[in-house]
Amino acid sequence: MAEQPTFEQNLNQLETIVNQLEQGDVPLEQALTQFQKGVALSKQLQATLEGAEKTLTKMMDETGNEVPLDQSDADAND
Repeated sequence: MAEQPTFEQNLNQLETIVNQLEQGDVPLEQALTQFQKGVALSKQLQATLEGAEKTLTKMMDETGNEVPLDQSDADAND
């Protein structure tokens, strides 16, 4: 089974597709295929970023439970 491409590899692939489409010298059928692939990559990249954001906005409280970063700041101000 092949390894999943990394976020950076997917981003590079999306940039390549965008550059090819911007040049306008790609046959229509290939352009449509590339566009669809680009949309799928964009959705995958967005999901990865959202997952990373959720992870980064949490921290552990004193008991080792994850809490939203905003909540722990509010508790600290009480």
